[in-house]
Order: sequence, then structure tokens, then C-alpha cells
Amino acid sequence: MAPGDDDLALAHELADLADAISLARFRAEDLVVDTKPDLTPVTEADRAVERAIRDRLATARPGEHVVGEEFGADAGEGAPARWIVDPIDGTKSYVRGIPVYATLIALERDGRIQTGLASAPALGGRRWWASRGLGAFADGRPIHVSKVSRLEDAQLAYGGLSGWRRAGLLDRFIAVANRCWRTRGFGDFWMHLLVAEGSADVAAELEVSIWDLAAVQVIVEEAGGRFSDITGANRVDGGSAVSTNGLMHDEVLAHLSAASDSLR
Repeated sequence: MAPGDDDLALAHELADLADAISLARFRAEDLVVDTKPDLTPVTEADRAVERAIRDRLATARPGEHVVGEEFGADAGEGAPARWIVDPIDGTKSYVRGIPVYATLIALERDGRIQTGLASAPALGGRRWWASRGLGAFADGRPIHVSKVSRLEDAQLAYGGLSGWRRAGLLDRFIAVANRCWRTRGFGDFWMHLLVAEGSADVAAELEVSIWDLAAVQVIVEEAGGRFSDITGANRVDGGSAVSTNGLMHDEVLAHLSAASDSLR
């Protein structure tokens, strides 16, 4: 973390609060799980983490807005910045006792994500972060994307096949996967951070929201990679995500061109 980076320092503080809450309830026998209107699960921990983050930001940054998965966006316009929060990315894993979940925290200024942090307390306490122009880090060490330049040598990470099937794009995705050396369904935040670390070379997913992507976008880009939605637009609110080491991004998008056309 760069000296004087107050935004990143606050993001770490928020992550510390979140980790203490989520880890204390992880694998708890009496964990309360509800079903949201979209039929996805939400736990007491999801809500408690987001409340804690909102309460701290209300004190530390009263003029800045918050948008979170569980409680939506603050009312009003004209805030100089907004924090984008996913209290538990990977709730389905969390509910089943799988340690691949994280709190995602991002700060947007003037329409661009400037700072991002992902904290995965049950995954060995791992934490990734980045700020524009300052590089990307994992557990305090600089990270960088791989130098793999051919799909035939690449490892592809993905979250699952159901979203591609629902969109009628499964054949296109499988065609890309078949070109790759290896595929693994790591899913959620982790797939993109594996790209940032250089452990994977391509990650792609559909059916995602801004809070799923804001933090990982800046981490991937500061690690030297490229991030876009499936149409190639550099955005976190397009409902899809492709992250690569940058060397194969256009090729991946070309293979998914039919998908791009259908989602424009």
C-alpha cells in the first residue's frame, strides 16, 4: 500500500471489519439463510457486513455515496465519489462451507474505478488490492499477469456453464474452452484475481453485477491485464466480464463475437 493513499487505507479498514463478521459466521450451524426475490441466497452475514461498512463510511466519508448488493444505492446525486460493495461475493459457496468467498470493496471517482480490494478471510486470509497508477498487490506483494500469448497454452477460469446455456451461448463458450490448454471452474471473484496473479490467463462470466466486478477490474488492469464486458467495452456494469493478460483479449472476444452481437 502506497504511503498517503487514504482511500486504500480506508478500504483495508473496511475489509478488516468485514472479515471479522463473515469469518465468525462461516460454517456456523445456526447461520440464517434467506432467499431473495431473484431466488439467490442471502445470509445474515451478507447483511451484517454491508451494514458495518455503510456505518463506517457514514462516519469516515459522509459526503460519499455507497451502492451495495444487499441495500442498493444511496439516494441523491452529485456525490464526489461512490463506494461499491459486495459484502460476500460467493454467497452460495459461503452457505455450503466452501472458503472461496470474499468481500469486494471499490471506490469510483468521476465515473472511473480508482481503488479496489478483495478480501478472502477463509481462503488463507488472502487479500488483493490496487489503486490507479500504483500497481496491484496480493498479500503485500506486487502481482502481474502472465505472458502466455496463445490460447493453446492458456488456462481459462470460469464460474459455471448455466449462464452461458441460459443466454444461448454455450457452444461459443465451449469453443473457446476447447482451444485452451486447461480449464477450471474457480468462479466468482477468484477467477479474475487468478488472472491478475498470472496463475490463469483468461476468465469469462455472464450474469454479473457492478458490485461483482468493480474491485476486480482495477486489480486486473493494474496488474497489467485487460478487462471488459463480453462486447469489448471497458465497463463494470455491462452484465458480463472477460479478463485476460491482455495478449489474447481480442482473440477471446472474437471467438465470442456471436455472444457480443446478442448482448449489444
